[in-house]
Amino acid sequence: MSRQDWIRIITLSVATLVIGHAQAAQPAPGAAVTAVHPPLLFREAWRQPTHTGELTDENRRVTPEAVGNPNLKLSLYGADSRSIGVYSHEGRLDLWTGMTTSPVAVTLSDKSNYIDLSVPLARVRWTTRTQSLHVIHPVVKLADGTLLAGSQGVSTNGEFLLNEVTFANQRWFKLDPVKLVTTVNVANPDMSRVDEIGFVDLMPGGGHGNAGWVNVSALEVYAGTRPRQ
Repeated sequence: MSRQDWIRIITLSVATLVIGHAQAAQPAPGAAVTAVHPPLLFREAWRQPTHTGELTDENRRVTPEAVGNPNLKLSLYGADSRSIGVYSHEGRLDLWTGMTTSPVAVTLSDKSNYIDLSVPLARVRWTTRTQSLHVIHPVVKLADGTLLAGSQGVSTNGEFLLNEVTFANQRWFKLDPVKLVTTVNVANPDMSRVDEIGFVDLMPGGGHGNAGWVNVSALEVYAGTRPRQ
């Protein structure tokens, strides 16, 4: 057998092995494919801002000091967003909207990266409580400055519950950054470069008691990242 024949046989054998390994790596028809969960991008459990004397509704008001992660920036929206308070419930600190006289929104942004919510299984996990007809809706600010509220909200009927909000099946509505009223539906927004992420309470608070409000604590974001340029 010639040298060329041996080379041809060896080449065909190697090609057969490579194809066999590639076919073996492919899932069988009809087999379930497990999606990979994105990593935890950040977690914020809030801090009590600096105050003097006994804690009151006034000195509980949220400030940038409420954010413990130095790489995160806090943004507030709504005419009376300054009245959002940091309160302690069940051993956790949370943001409470009970003293607000307008709809309000709270967002966090990563100073180093855009948040990529287009990756499979991107989600927010948080411990929340809603009272009366109040609902917590996810809110995002896109890289172009558009503020959007998601259609799939969270309602807990007065109980603190750990829950998740995903982004694959949300319907998004443009949100007026001052009045915090929703307007037009925005189809297929670019969720690969989200500047800010958080929550919106589309109703004013009702004060202490059971008149209506929301609590949000221990906010976690699971998503991809895109460097800011």
